[in-house]
Amino acid sequence: MFEGLKEKVIIVTGSNGLIGKELVKYLINAQSKVVSLDLYNENEDADFCECDVTDYGKLDKVFDEVMDKYHRIDGLVNLAYPRTKDWGINFEEEPLFSWQQNVELQMNSVFYICQKTLKIMKQQQSGSIVNIGSIYGVVGNDFTLYEDFEGTSAAAYTAIKGGIINFTRFLSSYYGKYNVRVNCLSPGGILDKEKQHPSFIEKYSKKSPLKRLGKPEEMAAPIAFLLSDGASYITGHNLMADGGWTAI
Repeated sequence: MFEGLKEKVIIVTGSNGLIGKELVKYLINAQSKVVSLDLYNENEDADFCECDVTDYGKLDKVFDEVMDKYHRIDGLVNLAYPRTKDWGINFEEEPLFSWQQNVELQMNSVFYICQKTLKIMKQQQSGSIVNIGSIYGVVGNDFTLYEDFEGTSAAAYTAIKGGIINFTRFLSSYYGKYNVRVNCLSPGGILDKEKQHPSFIEKYSKKSPLKRLGKPEEMAAPIAFLLSDGASYITGHNLMADGGWTAI
């Protein structure tokens, strides 16, 4: 376990997702005080708050509750991944409204949650935020991965993730003088056999230097490291947890 996580109050949005579940378990084992934000609760060991991250009024209440109980926020991880029902349709068919709505759901919610958290961390003169990017916020898409089953990757995804990565750099520059760190983790493909086509898994694995997709639990330790005191001189960084995908 990384040093300096014990007793830290850490908010995790999207805590019931593939990565979120593993991260919450990791942080609890590190004796952090985890505030879990999602639409439903799957981990009784965390302090759960039912919350849709796109409901800004509800978010205000959640932050008030957290501050009333703990009087501080030491860490934030933005793992929530809200999106429209038509997410992932072909670029030519994507309505402008869908693009706009996904930017509102994903990027704007990250902005709002970061803003709420950073006001508190600025006053504390301490804190660490980890946003979530992606390999496709850094490099172009490999569409050959989807050819065998007529799949695709959402255009809005690349724009949103690229924006979040550079937004992270902005925040790190802005809040560094307050002893607040803001970093980003950019995962590669994460294995989810229930949702991923076998052809996608095979082709992705063949191209990846490590010859496989990542496991959800392999994202927990890098995120925890960026939150921890062990990363006390790291800010504005985009850590690629991608099995070498962006190295080739």
